[in-house]
Amino acid sequence: MDFFIQSAWAQDGAAPAAPGLGGFILPLVFIAALYFLLIRPQAKRAKEHTAMVSGLNKGDEVVTAGGVLGKITETGDQFVTLKIAANTEIRVQRNTISAIVPKGTMKD
Repeated sequence: MDFFIQSAWAQDGAAPAAPGLGGFILPLVFIAALYFLLIRPQAKRAKEHTAMVSGLNKGDEVVTAGGVLGKITETGDQFVTLKIAANTEIRVQRNTISAIVPKGTMKD
């Protein structure tokens, strides 16, 4: 029966290999992928939204995050007043405005 079992002989003087640079490359690749696929685009969108909100003017037609379409009639530091229908105005926070739509989108 001994002819089926092979003896494993350890080599003399062979030390186990220490983890080198290869052990750090894979986590760095994952971190870089997360940065370029998730963090960077989100920061870019946030920067664009902040620029859009800070540039709101009276007369702009906008859509809020809730889907309300209106024309800006008054602006303030934190709030804007939207005319959404004849004799109907609402005040919303500036940050809830999600998009500026082309003029003429809102019918009177």
